[in-house]
Amino acid sequence: MSPLLSTLVECDAWNQHEGFEALASEVIGAAVAATKIKLAAQAEVSLLLCDDARIREINREWRGLDKPTNVLSFPAAPPSMLAKSPAVGDIAIAYETVAREAEEEAKTFRDHYMHMVAHGFLHLIGYDHETDDEADEMEALEISILGGLGVADPYANADEDLTEP
Repeated sequence: MSPLLSTLVECDAWNQHEGFEALASEVIGAAVAATKIKLAAQAEVSLLLCDDARIREINREWRGLDKPTNVLSFPAAPPSMLAKSPAVGDIAIAYETVAREAEEEAKTFRDHYMHMVAHGFLHLIGYDHETDDEADEMEALEISILGGLGVADPYANADEDLTEP
C-alpha cells in the first residue's frame, strides 16, 4: 500500500513544472512495491519542495552542515515500526541544487527529481549508504525503481567527466 503524500511548495520555481506531486506519488508507490515494505493504512509522507536557502537552514539545524544539498530525509519511525506508524517521514528537495545537478549530469530535471524522491523515500524506510555494501544495495534499488518508471540508470555516468576538455 502506497502512503498518502502531503506536499508543501515553498519555492516558486517549482511551480514552472506540472505534476510533480503526482510524479512523487508514482515514484514512492514504485519504491513500496520494489522493497515490499509494509506501511500502516493511511500512512503519510510529507514532501517539502524548497529552495537552496531553505534546505541549507534545515541541513544546518539537523545535520550541522551549513550548506545546501539536493535531498534530506527525516524518518518518522524505525523500519520495524512502519507497519504501525501513521507517518513514514519527511523529504525535502531543493530546486536549485536538483536543477544544477541535472544540468551537470546531462539529465532531465524530471528524471533527476524522480531519483531524489526515490533516494529520499528509501532513506525513510531504513536504507542508507554509509558503507559500500549499503550504497550498492540502495543504488541497485534506485536503478530498479527508476528503470520500472522509464528513467535511465542515474549512476550510469557517475564516473565520467561530463564537461568538455
